[in-house]
Amino acid sequence: MGLVHLCARRFLGKGIEYDDLFQAGCVGLVKAAENFDPARGVKFSTYAVPVILGEVRRLFRDGGSVRVSRGLRELAQRVREAAVRLREESGQAPTIEQIAGALEITTEKAALAMGALRQPLSLTGGEEGEQLEIPVEAPEERTTERLTLYAIIQNMEERDRQLIFCRYFRSMTQTQTAKLLGMTQVQVSRREKKLLAYMRGEFEK
Repeated sequence: MGLVHLCARRFLGKGIEYDDLFQAGCVGLVKAAENFDPARGVKFSTYAVPVILGEVRRLFRDGGSVRVSRGLRELAQRVREAAVRLREESGQAPTIEQIAGALEITTEKAALAMGALRQPLSLTGGEEGEQLEIPVEAPEERTTERLTLYAIIQNMEERDRQLIFCRYFRSMTQTQTAKLLGMTQVQVSRREKKLLAYMRGEFEK
């Protein structure tokens, strides 16, 4: 959830309320969780950030409306019903872990289902308005850009990744990079320009 807050903050002051930005980010996080393949050898956060950013940007293209998937709405309804049922059975507000256990889903998925809704889900139903708070510790703002950049590099061809790594992570000259990769300095220069243009384009999507 910290990744969602981190991504949403990038778009503050651009015409859409933060709650809507956060909701769109939650939709992206759910999509990332559903489609993530650990076998690719990429960290979940690296994979998730571009997906979350894509959903937030989609919000601007769609005129500020959040489209929550039918599956997510149904899951949120199940979470709400489970919360009410557990409270009636125990007389106490259930924790997110108890709700997830009752529905046989992960606590992360239960939390995401609640976070993606426009209106907060009350987990008490009591007159005091008590609600479950999920603490989020957001990392540094620059983490988002770094994760996005890393994801873009990971999707490149092996030689292109090596070229960027040599030039910008090992501070090698174009001549040194060319020698290591079996290319000429001119080839490295031309390829580097194309890769930087590609990366800028992907970063701004």
